[in-house]
Amino acid sequence: MRNLLFLFFVFATLSLLAQIPAATKLSERGKEYHVSVSGNDTNDGSKAKPFKTISAAANVAMAGDVITVHTGVYREQITPPRGGNSEENRIVYQTEKGEKVEIKGSEIVKGWKKAENDTWVVKIPNSFFGNFNPYSDLIHGDWYWPPKGSRFHTGAVYLNGDWLMEALSKEEVDQTAEEKKPLWWANVDAENTTIWARFKNVDPNKETVEINVRQKIFYPEKPFTNFITVRGFTMEHAATNWAPPTAEQMGLIGTNWSRGWVIENNIIQYSKCVGIALGKYGDAFDNKETESAEGYVGTINRALKFGWNKGTIGGHLVRNNTIAYCEQTGIVGSMGCAFSIVEGNTIHDIHVRKLFDGAEMAGIKFHGAIDVQIRNNHIYRTNMGIWLDWMAQGVQVKSNLMHENGLDIFLEVDHGPMLVSNNILLSKTSLLMNSSGAAFVHNIFAGKMDVISYDSRLTPYHKPHSTYVVALHDNPAGDIQFVNNLFVDGGNAGQYKKNILPVTFDGNVYVKGAIRAISGDKQRSFGEISAEAKEKMKNVRDKDAEEKNFIADENFDAGTKLTTEGHNVFLEIRLDKSWLSQQKRKLVTTALLGKAVVPNLLFENTDGSKIKIDTDFLGNQRNLANPSPGPFEITRNGKQKIDVWHEQR
Repeated sequence: MRNLLFLFFVFATLSLLAQIPAATKLSERGKEYHVSVSGNDTNDGSKAKPFKTISAAANVAMAGDVITVHTGVYREQITPPRGGNSEENRIVYQTEKGEKVEIKGSEIVKGWKKAENDTWVVKIPNSFFGNFNPYSDLIHGDWYWPPKGSRFHTGAVYLNGDWLMEALSKEEVDQTAEEKKPLWWANVDAENTTIWARFKNVDPNKETVEINVRQKIFYPEKPFTNFITVRGFTMEHAATNWAPPTAEQMGLIGTNWSRGWVIENNIIQYSKCVGIALGKYGDAFDNKETESAEGYVGTINRALKFGWNKGTIGGHLVRNNTIAYCEQTGIVGSMGCAFSIVEGNTIHDIHVRKLFDGAEMAGIKFHGAIDVQIRNNHIYRTNMGIWLDWMAQGVQVKSNLMHENGLDIFLEVDHGPMLVSNNILLSKTSLLMNSSGAAFVHNIFAGKMDVISYDSRLTPYHKPHSTYVVALHDNPAGDIQFVNNLFVDGGNAGQYKKNILPVTFDGNVYVKGAIRAISGDKQRSFGEISAEAKEKMKNVRDKDAEEKNFIADENFDAGTKLTTEGHNVFLEIRLDKSWLSQQKRKLVTTALLGKAVVPNLLFENTDGSKIKIDTDFLGNQRNLANPSPGPFEITRNGKQKIDVWHEQR
């Protein structure tokens, strides 16, 4: 009887514990440490005796612990020494609810002396910077293309929160042209760093002037620092270096080749190169004879040996952040981005100053976007909105709002399958295409499409939902499907008239100002191509695009434009319910899309389930028997004002 009672007690206890929510069990199992600007790092980190720095809390936090940071400005670089053990047993860095916490990689500098006109100068001892001086640290790396003769540094100067760009010389700082932005220039000798800066019509000693002293804000030194959550912070002023796909990719915040991070509800801004880095670790091959297709294949092979697989790397969640003012990328990730979700973010003002150039700039720039979901983001004022380069397989780009970008989406040397659905693409160039194996479904296209006919680079494709490389393949244009899209004024599919692989258009609507593929006059164009491949392509015939079940109404003006009211963005557009009766469309499913040609793989969801595009941009149920063209189910005629974005945080 005693044994039976004991077993009953154990069973009852286990049943009760199983009913407790994971978050409750986590907080009971772990400690909560507090950080306050009025604290002391010799304290115990309790709410009554908080630490003064976030780093002090990071040094003691173990899996399951929570670090809560209170109002204030924290000028430090956090290097978490460890992460959590699982999704449920992670280390959480968060702000106290309702409080504003800023973490800065900069320090305030006073003591400016006026030199001439609006130029001021300050001399700072090198000891001020410790072991890292951004004004002697040159931006460098594979695929970085600075102007000839330039030497740009990772540092910056900030006046009242906004940054000044670096000049090519001290003489250039004292320019007076009204249209030019203020500049700075620095010289570092054995003892001092001297900075000249132009502060137009202000005394910098009476304003807030800050300079970079730290390379990163939140970044582990060691790879495989897994399961960390960072939420609610304003993080800014990082002296980040260039982040190519073949070298360690540092961001203002970065995961450094880890798994299972959650980066949410933050403001991430003013990073010299990169905002969020989900990418590659560093090794002895960084930036050493790797700037080529063959070099990157070598990088991939080394990454596979260093743990690039679904159980070890990636699977991050980046959501509801505002990411802005980065001169390379908002979010970058070479392979380490695989299996991640990027959703609900506002990304803007990326690579807009154009101080330098290269091949890695975009709002989101991913290599190896295997089973990545990029959804419900607002991306604007970038050189490119989303650039998926090499190994985008199983990726889904859906329900994003994109406008005022140099171009919205660039797919480069990918073999698919790739699904691009329910997006609003309003920039003057919607697509730059150097890939096959993509399906564009229920989008609005308001821009042109530039298509590269052939690229002879040999790039990988993988087993389904895996990093395992099956083979390498060249990149012929085609194997593209456009299904149930709406082409408005500026939407131009003309460059898909002729292709090497088949291209199909089905169920699309073209209104005033749109151009169908059959109206194009595409001449062959090439990406990177060997002489041998170019000769071989002379014997390969083009295939005409096939179009069926379309509506073309040159007299219907959609009148598409965006308006802003407070934090909300509205799309004004005219729609026509008769498009539903004029032409019946099919529901887009895995069965309808079939397989991508090169990898011979079905279009599936990232979890392997079948695709069914049965909701629209707003999440409304689609008419399963006859879905509307474009990203919205059409319920009435005429001008509509649709709320397409509001702040998530």
